[in-house]
Amino acid sequence: MRFPCFALGLILWAVSPLMIATAVQALDVEDHRLFPGTGERVLRVVSTTDLAVFEPYILAFQKNWPEIAVDYTVLSSSDLHRAIRDGVKFDLVVSSAMDLQFQLANDGFAQRYRSGATGALPEWARWRDMIFAFTAEPAVVVINSERLAGLELPATRQELIAILRDNPERFVGAVGTYDVRESGLGFLFATQEDRSTDAYWRLNEVMGRLGPRLYCCSSQMIEDVAEGRLALAYNVLGSYAADQLAKDQSGRMQILRMQDFTNVMLRTVFILTESQEIEAAGAMIDMLARLGLRDLPGDWPLPSLSQTEKGEAMGFGPIRLGPGLMVYLDPLNRRAFLAEWENAMEQR
Repeated sequence: MRFPCFALGLILWAVSPLMIATAVQALDVEDHRLFPGTGERVLRVVSTTDLAVFEPYILAFQKNWPEIAVDYTVLSSSDLHRAIRDGVKFDLVVSSAMDLQFQLANDGFAQRYRSGATGALPEWARWRDMIFAFTAEPAVVVINSERLAGLELPATRQELIAILRDNPERFVGAVGTYDVRESGLGFLFATQEDRSTDAYWRLNEVMGRLGPRLYCCSSQMIEDVAEGRLALAYNVLGSYAADQLAKDQSGRMQILRMQDFTNVMLRTVFILTESQEIEAAGAMIDMLARLGLRDLPGDWPLPSLSQTEKGEAMGFGPIRLGPGLMVYLDPLNRRAFLAEWENAMEQR
């Protein structure tokens, strides 16, 4: 559910009316909730993480900091990136789009923060004490088993290509994937896959012939698979898929992890340079960092960083924080990539 854009006015402060009007017109708020505190302080968080997923973390934070209200706004990764650049005021930024997060930090929008909790993170889970990872989440394929009944389930992209190519009657209009023009996470997964496997463009061409349905978000794709509107969703977040699978009573949904290559995204957080609640923002980061280092799953919706160690043992490591993330964000590179993607996915 998307809220009217004027709802964002609830979370803006200390900016001119013209800036507010400009920012609101450019954004599409997906969800918003104020978690009241016992005092007057407010920690303003902007995030790509669904409210239902992040709510347990907010409640855990308020157990230790009950006096601090948390104002939580959900935006798409592209809108979040635009909001920060347009000067919309928040304290803490949480996103699954690692490349856009890194670009913001590299361009001076993140301030340095260091504590015992962040210092305990492995080097690959932080960058210059500005960006901190607290989850490791693989991209997976989600299928509706009824729609694929009688077919041998694919374990690699080549096998997936063969199934789609040989059974078009099952998959026309029933394959979902990201619209990488709009989804920052989708663009990250796509560009990383382009660098890592020769099968990526061939798979896109095969999906493009089937009239794929394009989405902004993992949760919408997964829901459509569970409801049978899609036979298959490609490259959705494994954490969201696992959550939906736990709720699914039909038994029709199944998660497949490709064995030839798996993208593992690090969900990251940073403090904005103009944050007015640095202490509270740091406390939230410390809590997320400690949870990221936990060994046992526990009762948390998002997986820990320990998942990467298991993945690396099988040859699947996380996407790395570093300047390499910005290669495809160069305007010329981005335009070229999107042009090729459109040619493959929007065949006439």
